[in-house]
Formats: sequence, C-alpha cells, structure tokens
Amino acid sequence: MFEAQSNTLFASQRTRGVVFLKRRLAAILLLFSGSICVAQAPAPLSMQQAVDLARVQNPSLLAADAHVTATRQSEVTAGLRVNPNFSLTGSNVSLAASSNNPYFYSGQVSRLFERGQKRRWRLDIAHSTTDVTRSQYADQQRQVVLAVKTAFTQMLGAKGAFDLAKQNLDEYRKTVDLNRERLRAGDISATDFKRLDLQLAQFESDYDNAHTSLVQTSEQLQTLLGYDRPHPGFDITGSLDPPALIATLPDTEQKALQARPDYLAAQQSIRLADANVKLANADGTTDPTIEGEYDRAGTDNSAGFQISVPLRIFDRNQGEKARTKYEAQASRFAETAARNQVVSDVDQAWAGYEDALSLARRYNGHYLQEAHEVRDNLEYSYRHGGTTLLDYLSALQDYRQVNLDALNANMQVWLSLHQVSFAAATEIVP
Repeated sequence: MFEAQSNTLFASQRTRGVVFLKRRLAAILLLFSGSICVAQAPAPLSMQQAVDLARVQNPSLLAADAHVTATRQSEVTAGLRVNPNFSLTGSNVSLAASSNNPYFYSGQVSRLFERGQKRRWRLDIAHSTTDVTRSQYADQQRQVVLAVKTAFTQMLGAKGAFDLAKQNLDEYRKTVDLNRERLRAGDISATDFKRLDLQLAQFESDYDNAHTSLVQTSEQLQTLLGYDRPHPGFDITGSLDPPALIATLPDTEQKALQARPDYLAAQQSIRLADANVKLANADGTTDPTIEGEYDRAGTDNSAGFQISVPLRIFDRNQGEKARTKYEAQASRFAETAARNQVVSDVDQAWAGYEDALSLARRYNGHYLQEAHEVRDNLEYSYRHGGTTLLDYLSALQDYRQVNLDALNANMQVWLSLHQVSFAAATEIVP
C-alpha cells in the first residue's frame, strides 16, 4: 500500500512538474516577445495585453509563484519513510587473541515503525497546504490584475483629460488671437482683452496638470507591468465609453462563490485543519522500534533481536489533539465569514457600478450636448455684442468642467466594473 502511495505521489509530482515547466516556458516566450516589441517600436497595449504582461513580468507575482513551487516540495518531505539505523561495535580488537580475551564484534539494524497512518496524514497536510498556497497565489494575482486594470483605466482617463485640455487650450488661443484683432480694430476695450488673456492662464494650467497626471499614471502602470524603468514611448489604447453589460447580480454572486480564490482557500483550509486533527490523533499512537543484532565473539556467532515500545502513560499528545480540534472549528467559522464577505463584496461593487452608470448616462445623454450648445451660442452672441464678457467666460468654464466631469463619470463606470470583476473573480465585461 505504501509503495502504491509513493508511486502515485511521484507520478503526480512529475505531472505537476511538466505542467509547471510548460507554463514557465510560455511565460518566458511571452516575456521575450514583449521585450523584442519594446526594443523595436512598442505598439499601444490593450487592457488584456497589459493584464497578460503583468501576469508574466510583475515581480510580486513571480515571487508568489516561486513560493508555490517551494511549498510543493514539502510534499516530497512528507512522503518520506523513517530511515533505518545501523550501528557496529567492537571490543578487544587491539589485544592479542586468547581464550580469555576473544575478539568481539556486534552489528545492529533498527527501524522505527509508524502506526496510525502518520505518513498518510502528513501527505494529506502537505497536499492541502500546497492547495491553500496555490489559491492564495491566485488571490494575489487577482489583486494585481485589479491594480493593472485600475491603473490602465486611470491612464486612459489621463489621456482623455490631456487631449481635452489641449483642445481647450488650442481653441481658446484662437479666441484670444481673434479678439486681439478686434482690439486693434477698436471693437473691444483693452480691459476686456486683458480679461480674456488672463483666462488663458487657466487653460495653460489645465494643460500642464493634465500632462503631469498622464506621465504619473503611465509610470504607475509600467511599474505594475514589471518594467525596471519607465519607457518614454509607452502607450495604451482603449475606450472609456461605458459598455453594455448582460450579467445580473444573482449570476455574478454565484460565479463569485465558485471562482473567488480567497473563498476557495478558506474551504481548503478546512481540509487542512481536518488533516491536522487526524495527524494529531495518529501522533498519539505508540511507534515500536524493532532491532536485529548479529554478534561474533572469537569463533562463536550469535544473533538476537530487540523490540522497544514507548509507554504512553503521561504524554499521549493530548495538547495537540485539543488544539487541532479547535483550529478545525475555527476554520469552519472562517469559511462562513469568507462566504459572507464574497456576497457582500459583490453587492457593494454592483451598487457602485449602477450609481456610476446612472451618472455617466446623464452626462453623455444630456449635459455634454447642453454645455456645447451654451458655449457656442454665447461665443457667437459675445462676438456680435449680444452678451457680456463675463457670461461668455462663465460658459467656457462650464463647458470645460462638464467635459471633464463626463470623462471622470465614464472612467468611474470602468473602475466600478473592475471592482465587480474583482469581487466576482470573473471577467464580466463582454
């Protein structure tokens, strides 16, 4: 039975080793191809490409993956059997041989025999520990993916804000140039032109701030992707338009309970705790030591044996039995808490998504068009003397702010979608 278990263990390890090597080879190839692309002319990355690259290059994930591999090696240690002991003794070997002083040699071979299926439960603990560690790695990967998606979306928002600031600055410079000609022609006063020119500082400040934000979000994303230093030509591509979602809250909750790695780790911890209970009970059993002996005294040969059995009168592993029993109860309560947390996370993320989507729809369906019309009408009216400069500048401020708010509303929809996908451990965007 022990041999069959060993063969099964080593076959399983070989299979896992092959799968691990294949996965690492694919990762290295992806990293190598990505490095070539960066060295030549890096094409803009999509969100999925950024996520895939982070899975391969992110140092935190690489460290966690190595930890999983290291933990798996404990299965080899857990499956090892107790080594036998060999001892050889001799006496009077340096004295002259005589009938009163014969040579004497003695050899003993002894081995401890474990009872209570201790090796089986050690293997069970090692396998369960590897499963928990693997689930914890998957949970860390889930957190890194969320960080990458969030940074990617923030960079898209920064790009949109930068383009908006550049567009507003270019258009307002044209307005200033046009009114400079009106000043020369005497159509406006020098005070009104100066007020227009002073407003240019706000648009220039918006442009500089947007550029700084774009650089910072780009470097934050590149750090998550595992780059050792920022690449000046790094760029991404994508849209912040809110996508149509076909998933429902009940379906998302069910998927979360099936896919969340932290909840899976909590379930696996129960099996680990149960295996610890069984090992603690097995450690309370008595393990005999059997020894065989060969003696040679002069020309006489003899053999013997010895059986040593500890008397478990005081120490029957009572403390570990009680401790592991309560640890198993605690793991069951923790599993219930983890399940409740999964449902709560999904519900909260879903509520945030619905509110963000409602706000984005209001901006995209009403406020943007309205702000654009008000700005154009007041600009035309001001040029023809039908409105005051103050009204025109106020319309410009409203247009700039509404466009920025609409961009942030769309970005918030995507950030809330990433939170829903994170809470469900499932990609819900079609």
